[in-house]
Amino acid sequence: MTQVDRLLVKDEQGSDLASFSWDDRQFSDLLASANCVNTAQAMDISRSLMEEIRKREIQTITVPLLERIIEDKLKEYGISKADPVRLDNSFFVRKGKLVLSANARTVLERRYLRKDLNGKIIETPEEMFRRVARHIAKAEKAYGDETRVKQMEEVFHAMMTEFNFLPNSPTLMNAGRRLGQLAACFVLPVEDSMEGIFDALKSAALIHKSGGGTGFAFSRLRPKNSKVGTTGGVASGPVSFMKIFNTATEQVKQGGTRRGANMAILRVDHPDIMEFITCKRDNRELNNFNISVGVTDAFMEAVKAGSSYDLIDPREKRKVTELDAMEVYNALVYNAWESGDPGVIFLDRVNRDNPTPDLGEIESTNPCGEQPLLPMEACNLGSINLANFVTFKEGLPSIDYNGLKEIVWNSVRFLDNVIDMSKYPLPEIEKMARGNRKIGLGVMGFADMLFQLGVPYDSEQALEVAEKVMGFIQKESKEASRALAEERVVFPNFEKSIYKNMENSRFRNATTITIAPTGTLSIIAGCSSGIE
Repeated sequence: MTQVDRLLVKDEQGSDLASFSWDDRQFSDLLASANCVNTAQAMDISRSLMEEIRKREIQTITVPLLERIIEDKLKEYGISKADPVRLDNSFFVRKGKLVLSANARTVLERRYLRKDLNGKIIETPEEMFRRVARHIAKAEKAYGDETRVKQMEEVFHAMMTEFNFLPNSPTLMNAGRRLGQLAACFVLPVEDSMEGIFDALKSAALIHKSGGGTGFAFSRLRPKNSKVGTTGGVASGPVSFMKIFNTATEQVKQGGTRRGANMAILRVDHPDIMEFITCKRDNRELNNFNISVGVTDAFMEAVKAGSSYDLIDPREKRKVTELDAMEVYNALVYNAWESGDPGVIFLDRVNRDNPTPDLGEIESTNPCGEQPLLPMEACNLGSINLANFVTFKEGLPSIDYNGLKEIVWNSVRFLDNVIDMSKYPLPEIEKMARGNRKIGLGVMGFADMLFQLGVPYDSEQALEVAEKVMGFIQKESKEASRALAEERVVFPNFEKSIYKNMENSRFRNATTITIAPTGTLSIIAGCSSGIE
């Protein structure tokens, strides 16, 4: 939404509209629906109109004058309408007023707003954002005074209500409420024992109840038909236990509003890998799981060489057989084409960038795959709406890097505060989350940004914009984390991290960047989604 500051706008009755901002999307929709211009031209006329107003020295402008300017802009496109464009006060939205689409209100009412015991909504969207801002700002008390708490509450409230940034769903749902679990991503270990398996299942149920998603590596479980020493029986294998996890997930609604989500990963050298690759072929089972094959460098080298590779019993650490690497690879590709699963995660490559290797190997991710985590680790996410960071000067669009830098720094601070203000379902998870202080700042609205810049989505130029924008966000997020470390100290596990011997790398957070799908957040913000 375009704002024209320091301009007094009056309608024909002389009403003061100075405290309003111009809703360029509504105006462009009006022009496009009148079939006089296409959507791109309509948005361009809207932006040009605001630029034209800025050039004028007059400090008061009437709505009829705006209408005449619009007609002049239409003539520049060779369009002369018999019926002139008529504006009313609906095109001016009061600054500070929350503007939500019908879809956004529906999503908020179904999943996010507080309800009483009878299911009646007892919170407005405005009150929800205030609740979240107030709760997250309370973390400032540990590092400053009450003045800073109130100041950051207003900053956090503005960045959310202007849809420049939104935190992950559990933060919107639970901040300032009794449940208090604010993180989105968890990875749980699944040990090779009945106790270990069902401890993981119990922990997953608690996480789903609070709105989080879980990732599991089932690679430690002994293969199907292995001997079980305590009973004299045989093991049923990882896939059979995945079905138990799936059934439990079906019964526990995530955050009380939706089914939970899971990621299952199995190493490519596990003896049950072929059963795993085909386990979602019929699409009737494991509907609460995404699955990914944990691919190793050794496997990919075997594919390249056209040779076989070893399958290793994870319990006994010994080779049990071997498979043709290309046949496994082709089966993986075919099933991904046929049903969408499995995906792949390059485990060796991921662990080369593991920021805390002394604490263990990364073996799984969250359900959508964007956040690799150690066992018993959690991460909270948030996304910047890039659509709001395009400015127009003399009718030409450009990226507002000054504004983008400010929102990156405030978002990093917000997400770091979330770690302090969150309640965690298990003490082991709390220890890891507070020890590494991983945050995941991502983006949404990238397609909208490209549209405003006039850059085709499927072009090389779009890739260049993506690289430049995300390079900037990555750099500034690290700078913001370093500044926070100076203010608040480095993350507790810093001495066990790769940063301990690096110059200028005393960070508050072990990681800062994650691009999430933003399925519902983008609906709330009214923009295109994150990574698909």
